[in-house]
Amino acid sequence: MSNLTSVNEKKNGTDLLQVSNLKKYFPVKTGVLQRVSDHVLAVDDVSFTVRNGETLGLVGESGCGKTTIGRTILRLTEPTAGDIKFDGKDLLKLKGSDLKAVRRDMQIIFQDPYSSLDPRMRIGDSVMEGLEIHSIGNKQDRYQMAVDTLKKVGLEEYHSRRYPHEFSGGQRQRIGIARALALNPRFIVCDEPVSALDVSIQSQVLNILKDLQKEFGLTYLFIAHNLGVVEHISNRVAVMYLGKMVELADRDELFRNPLHPYTKALMSAIPIPNPKLKRERIILKGDVPSPLNPPKGCRFHPRCPIAVAQCAVEEPAFVEKKTDHSVACWLA
Repeated sequence: MSNLTSVNEKKNGTDLLQVSNLKKYFPVKTGVLQRVSDHVLAVDDVSFTVRNGETLGLVGESGCGKTTIGRTILRLTEPTAGDIKFDGKDLLKLKGSDLKAVRRDMQIIFQDPYSSLDPRMRIGDSVMEGLEIHSIGNKQDRYQMAVDTLKKVGLEEYHSRRYPHEFSGGQRQRIGIARALALNPRFIVCDEPVSALDVSIQSQVLNILKDLQKEFGLTYLFIAHNLGVVEHISNRVAVMYLGKMVELADRDELFRNPLHPYTKALMSAIPIPNPKLKRERIILKGDVPSPLNPPKGCRFHPRCPIAVAQCAVEEPAFVEKKTDHSVACWLA
């Protein structure tokens, strides 16, 4: 018995996930009474869609809100405001058994392959845990599903009897992928799944993700700060800065013709695998402002090399400048 369905049994072509005006503010508490004195604007009015069967790459500097978006979509963190619709269902209105049922279709691969596994639990039991929670099959069925899933990510049946400390980082991340895949989801949030791995292992894990997507029709939100990795795996790419989305476009269009100055700066930092070629670096001045007190107007203007007076006063709207290419910049 197998819990994995083929790509032909999946829906295709439409928007699977719709995120509108998403906000997540974390309260800052001070004093003996722990009163709320301020808020960290981790995600501030972000909207985007993820199409069925695609990979949307989400990139930006550390602390820009990428992981918060992924966790909020899955309601591991409750949003402050906004709307999240998955396959037409309003996720923020679901509770109890209805929310549990939808979560079968939405899974996450965590960034740290070391802390995301219970060190006291055998690998087979870790993969079967979700199947038990959702009461899928009997014990023998669940074991066979777990073994089948482990084989899909390049592991063998005997690995199911081992503990996490007996595996390398790359193998642990494969186990993390197997756990996410066990419930046969439609949508997976990949939260920097290769950032903690060596370069050679990164390519193996990325290829596994691409193969699984092709075979089972999976949809990914791929969170990363490495643009080279994002270029390899994504269909479209969204760029974030300080809680805001600043650019969204098809992968080839974005890498060929970035419109936002922040995106251009990120592109200039991508190493070229040829020692004879050099890319002109764009060095941004200053540090990333605090999300406790973000700048007025465009949040990037204090570091922007082409900013004008309007940028410091009025926030640019996130609009479509070209077909399927949206940007938030007065000068784009």
